[in-house]
Amino acid sequence: MIVYLAIPIQALFGQLTVGLINGSFYALLSLGLAVIFGLLNIINFTHGAQYMLGAFVAWMLLNYLGIGYWWALLLAPLIVGAFGIVLERTLISRLYKIDHTYGLLLTFGLALIFQGVLRDKYGVSGIPYAMPPQLTGGQNLGFMFLPNYRAWAIAASIVVCFGTWFLIERTRLGAYLRASTENSVLTQGFGINVPLLVTLTYGFGVALAAFAGVLAAPIYSVNPNMGADVIIVVFAVVVIGGMGSILGAIVSGYALGLIEGLTKVFYPEASTTVIFVIMAIVLLVKPAGLFGKEGTTPAAALHSEQYPARDSMTTYKILFAFLAVLLAIAPFVLYPVFVMSVLCFALLACAFNLLLGYGGLLSFGHAAYFGMAAYVAGHAAKILGVTPEVALLLGAATGAALGLAFGALAIRRQGIYFSMITLALAQMAFFFCLQAKFTHGEDGIQAIPRGKLFGIVDLSDDRSLYVFIAVLFMAGLLAIFRIVNSPFGEVLKAIRENEPRAISLGYNAPRYKLLVFVLSTTIAGLAGSMKALVSQLATLTDVHWTMSGEIVLMTLLGGVGTMFGPIVGAIVIVTMQNYLAQLGAWVTVVQGLIFVICVLSFREGIVGVLARRLNLRL
Repeated sequence: MIVYLAIPIQALFGQLTVGLINGSFYALLSLGLAVIFGLLNIINFTHGAQYMLGAFVAWMLLNYLGIGYWWALLLAPLIVGAFGIVLERTLISRLYKIDHTYGLLLTFGLALIFQGVLRDKYGVSGIPYAMPPQLTGGQNLGFMFLPNYRAWAIAASIVVCFGTWFLIERTRLGAYLRASTENSVLTQGFGINVPLLVTLTYGFGVALAAFAGVLAAPIYSVNPNMGADVIIVVFAVVVIGGMGSILGAIVSGYALGLIEGLTKVFYPEASTTVIFVIMAIVLLVKPAGLFGKEGTTPAAALHSEQYPARDSMTTYKILFAFLAVLLAIAPFVLYPVFVMSVLCFALLACAFNLLLGYGGLLSFGHAAYFGMAAYVAGHAAKILGVTPEVALLLGAATGAALGLAFGALAIRRQGIYFSMITLALAQMAFFFCLQAKFTHGEDGIQAIPRGKLFGIVDLSDDRSLYVFIAVLFMAGLLAIFRIVNSPFGEVLKAIRENEPRAISLGYNAPRYKLLVFVLSTTIAGLAGSMKALVSQLATLTDVHWTMSGEIVLMTLLGGVGTMFGPIVGAIVIVTMQNYLAQLGAWVTVVQGLIFVICVLSFREGIVGVLARRLNLRL
């Protein structure tokens, strides 16, 4: 009996140790994000990549220069932090005077570049990094065995985290930093170099991420994806603790790591989603997070400038007619399946643009509605044997249901808070798809039958399916056009431009925002269902957060807030992915570069630039 009880106790404390280790990394990374956001109001999506760079720099110092762990623990954060300072001075600082969501998009593009370059150079299998000889072995505590290195990593994390909290909250330098964020002009009047403080603060936040990467290197393999795997969880931790709260980041990081460890003991299947479930519960009770301050941030305003309309309705009629002609010609010139894939992603991008361009809400979770709808439609068609139109309706309904549930939580916050919440909720959907039986895990649902439309038209023929997909695409686009140009659309744009004024006029802004959110996710669900029939496949790629990034990229490249911009962006991105696939990881680098270029100097997008030059609304 004693032996029987000892095994669960050892397992319990072992998982608690693992949870505390993970919590140490969550706390360090969350702290870096909180420092950068709390003092600079920037969501640093590059943070995960900088965590990864810290591990890689430590590995390079050891293998190329013979510099061991202890010096790397000091040098790697300094090197990566200095690199972060260069990025802040040359790129990020150019966005301080415009909407902060552009900073999120810029850093997302930079993260894609860093990960793509290192994936091309080192692959994704992972590279071992030896722990220092002084920290090998462990201590037998009787009830568990504690590895020395893990104990060191926990202790080092605690010292750095609370040292940072003391520096910012209890010292004169911290007071200067807080004063600089609250009133930079007045602070400069007292002779304080605010730009230098801002730059050094960003570098310090980056150095914290790199320090966490060095600590993690001997425990986990060093690989280009290590930052991408953890950053979404860290965003959820930051939202739970309260965006910008230093103490909230530290306490939530350790606490959630322990909760995750306990969940692995009692309910392993839920360990990957427990943090996101807690986040949803916390947001229901405290929308600002456990330690966050109540208040609002401006909604994102990433829409194109509105240009004077010159016979705008006539122009739209001509463009819709031209698009219909192109769709009629396309299957005779191009491979029909390729064109259908473009149409699926174009409709998805248009659905996203409805939310962002006309509702002013930047969602980083639209892959959840697209991918879940693909799974539901695929399962219904293959296992339940329903007809294609029923499968599509079920997919669209899935997008609507998820949109209603997620939107009810997300619209409680605005701006970048809204973006982070949608991202974390979408990741919850990803882990559900990873574990649910009907999705078949990493294999996905394959060989989805196209069936017969209304039991009559055989869609196994590519040309028949093409006609059906083209009709659905045009119907979806016209529905979006009608929504935008209806009284509802006018109120929606008024809320986007000046929400307090719209509320003062008697409009229920949360209800309007929730409705446009659900409309957008419903159309995204329809696009996902269409994609499942076209490719006859539904996989985890469809629901992964990187798909959300691609959707944003399509819309940004084509022109946010333009009717036809997302279509152009989808054509460019899907074509690039199709014809540049042989470049491997460099496709990611190219996507990242497009992100950076668009954010820095091409924010109107392709169609936005044409609209301005032609004095039209497109």
